[in-house]
Amino acid sequence: MTLALLGMQFMLCAALIAGAGYVLCQSADAIARATGLTGGWMGLALLATVTSLPELASGISAVTVMDAPNLAVGNALGACVFNLVFLVVIDALQRREPIYCRASTAHLLSAAFGVVMLGFVAMSLLLPERAPGLLHLGLYSPALLALYLLALRSVFAHEQALRPPRDAQADPDPAPAMTREWRRFGLAAVVVVTAGSWLPSLADQLALVMGWSRSFVGTLFMALVTTLPEIAVTLSALRLRALDMAIGNLLGSNLFNVAILAIDDIFYVRGPLLADASPVHAGTAVAAVVMTGLVMVGLVMRPQGRELRVLSWVSVGLLATYLLNAALVFLHGGA
Repeated sequence: MTLALLGMQFMLCAALIAGAGYVLCQSADAIARATGLTGGWMGLALLATVTSLPELASGISAVTVMDAPNLAVGNALGACVFNLVFLVVIDALQRREPIYCRASTAHLLSAAFGVVMLGFVAMSLLLPERAPGLLHLGLYSPALLALYLLALRSVFAHEQALRPPRDAQADPDPAPAMTREWRRFGLAAVVVVTAGSWLPSLADQLALVMGWSRSFVGTLFMALVTTLPEIAVTLSALRLRALDMAIGNLLGSNLFNVAILAIDDIFYVRGPLLADASPVHAGTAVAAVVMTGLVMVGLVMRPQGRELRVLSWVSVGLLATYLLNAALVFLHGGA
């Protein structure tokens, strides 16, 4: 297959995922209002889960159809890095002041859980042979799923504790309206999953045509396309001036992306998934840890100024870490 045809198919996937992601944002927002969820929780749990469906579909397809563990691991961890570097774009769009000046400190909890989960993945990638397993699963898989569920529960309890009493009751929408929103939500999710399942095959063919490693393609190209729903939802939240919803969506997507590795491990029957993945992915996991740490520093220190009147110093650090990781994966990506 020619490079031009592959490029056209990638663009089609991108268009489908971006459009369906925008519909998901609208429907999820209506459903959240009806159930009385806060903006931060909606971004962290509801929107983050549904916009990460391409990563889930792509990961399962990569380990079952393509037998490409590097593609699956690179996609999940690469999506984490893309979500964090997109905070740089948000920071640049907020012209009056850095985003960390107005963002809620409640994001610190979800970011902290992200650091723990990513660090756990990095250790598992660096010590695959010594890590014990259970059947064909690595023991990191149940640990990651447990940490993800604990993160959702902890952040929900924290959000409820910070919630003003006057917001305790939601304004329920009529049943027909809710039924319509759930229908739109389901149809958009089907489009996202279908387009996401198409991506691993395209990425694998692109790697063959260009002579690139699957680690590099999964970490950069496929991760970029599968994060389009997060980008669409984040930009929609910014248009609504819901900054916390936008940040919560990106940080929540990272939690789900790491949990996807555990789900991929279930479908990868040859053995523990991370044991067959290239150690270079540990560098991507560490880069995501460093970037998440920078976000946490920004949420605490609240930087006021901008470098060259464009970005805060936190965003400069995020961009530099991303570029360093991209160069590492490109030069040492392996197979």
